[in-house]
Amino acid sequence: MKIAISGKGGVGKTTLAALLIKYFADQGKKVLAVDADPDANLALALGISDPETIVPLSQMKEEIASRTESQPGKMGGFFKLNPKVDDIPEKFSRRLDGIKLIVMGGVKKGGSGCICPESVLLKTLVTHMVLLRDEVVVMDMEAGIEHLGRATAKGVDKLIVVVEPGRRSMETAHQVRKLAEDLGLHKVAVVANKVRQASDLDFIKEHLKGLPLLGYLPFDEKIIEADLKARPPYEVIPELLETAREIAEKLEK
Repeated sequence: MKIAISGKGGVGKTTLAALLIKYFADQGKKVLAVDADPDANLALALGISDPETIVPLSQMKEEIASRTESQPGKMGGFFKLNPKVDDIPEKFSRRLDGIKLIVMGGVKKGGSGCICPESVLLKTLVTHMVLLRDEVVVMDMEAGIEHLGRATAKGVDKLIVVVEPGRRSMETAHQVRKLAEDLGLHKVAVVANKVRQASDLDFIKEHLKGLPLLGYLPFDEKIIEADLKARPPYEVIPELLETAREIAEKLEK
């Protein structure tokens, strides 16, 4: 199963990703966790105590140069469009309780040198992980889905858009849905977060008609507490794993 998780910043993508990763790992499945959000914090949510020691792939300049046959920091020039990536999950992942975590990192924008080799490597790696890996892959994306290409999108079993009750979250969800459809990815669903009352769910259902709702996470101050204490949310609120089970079972069906 290959799952991509997107949504507005701060909406709870990483919380959901950590819950699903933990659930699948507890079921004895091989799980590859991918932090594809430039504001990377999936390591903390999974209980890795020293996330600062993890070097994002996008910052491995010499490795990128070697694999793409490019020159670090140089504008223009030729480089490989199909670099070798099949060994990266084993070579550069952090392992924890049967989970392999890869931190992709962000690609610097214009004005800071040629970004093409980094982008090519990351996109090639995502394609490999989605289409060729024999394991559960859960990708914590940024608000968009820029790491997904047209071919890769067709290999994603479900794109989950995490939303919270609010207009901006609804707008982001519609934008992500449009981007996904442009890539031919129509397997899109929603998980609601920070739900306080029934009217919150009604608001989300009303504004996201046509998108299946897989489940919801209640608003709970303990989730913020878990983040402040650098602890996985399921350690502070164990009952969240039951919600993860319900969502995962719907995905499996």
